[in-house]
Amino acid sequence: MASTLLTVAGLPRTFKFLPLCGHTVGMLKNVAAVLLDGVHPFELGVVCEVFGIDRSDEGLPVYDFAVVSAEGPTLTTPAGFSMLLEHGLERLESADLITVPAGQAYAARAFPPALLAALRTAVDRGARVLSVCSGAFVLAAAGLLDGRRCAVHWRHAEELARRYPRITVEPDVLYVDADPVITSAGTAAGIDACLHIVRKEQGPEVANKIARRMVVPPHRDGGQAQYIERPLPRSSCDTVGEVLAWMERSLHEEVTVEQLAARAHMSPRTFARRFQQETGTTPYRWLLRQRVLLAQHLLEATDETVDAIAGRTGFGTAAALRHQFVRALDTTPNAYRRTFRGPEAA
Repeated sequence: MASTLLTVAGLPRTFKFLPLCGHTVGMLKNVAAVLLDGVHPFELGVVCEVFGIDRSDEGLPVYDFAVVSAEGPTLTTPAGFSMLLEHGLERLESADLITVPAGQAYAARAFPPALLAALRTAVDRGARVLSVCSGAFVLAAAGLLDGRRCAVHWRHAEELARRYPRITVEPDVLYVDADPVITSAGTAAGIDACLHIVRKEQGPEVANKIARRMVVPPHRDGGQAQYIERPLPRSSCDTVGEVLAWMERSLHEEVTVEQLAARAHMSPRTFARRFQQETGTTPYRWLLRQRVLLAQHLLEATDETVDAIAGRTGFGTAAALRHQFVRALDTTPNAYRRTFRGPEAA
């Protein structure tokens, strides 16, 4: 594949802050995006769009923004083009905020010790660090996530938790602010986290105006749970397999553990113990999750009303469906349908 070379130098080192409608601008002035070979262009673009655009014509702050290479002047991207970068790691020494966008195979590779040391030094002197998607692996390798909660794209959550057992991975959220370390989930969640930092440092008026220029919501409800493809735990043997199959066919029915145990020819206590051993969860939670999954499918694939879906999934009423849907996915059925089918469908 032919490769295109882009020169990325960042904005000038000077900056200006223009108060917006009398608002006192915060201390966020100097921002750097540090890149590794294989950086994903979109995640880099998210950071550049929020912090690297001159919007002074609307009274918005202009950040002293630069793009920094951690691995030599020329970096490649999975999109088939390369970038020639002007700044090295020394540029991080003056940054108030250091962002680490996602990149190719970050979950499996090693990172330059000089980069990890620079990130630790920056946090020690009072700077913030922000990861987008798999950039969290860089912060974890630097030890900056130890003892902290963090977010990452749901596809990487299990691997991040396995490799770094001292951190707490939150797989369902869009971002986690464990100041001075902020981590965000996949792709667009990086926008959410960047706007959150702006809102925190410079107020909602500044963040909202940047969001309007970007044509994105200033704040999104819910988390990434609604985007996760998460199949239910299956039985590892045949002890409760037939009961699981019946439960899947009978989601609309009200059932008790006693009824399920009778189908498995066990006592309720033995059945509950075997079910937990073989599926990793309780019968109630398994059934509840299966009903939510069916509701998700029906909201995406059909025009049925929420009341009708509540009946088909065993929740009975739209209110009960909404309650369990919000608990499981942190969003409402109508909001979920709008997300996956557009506003007209809802």
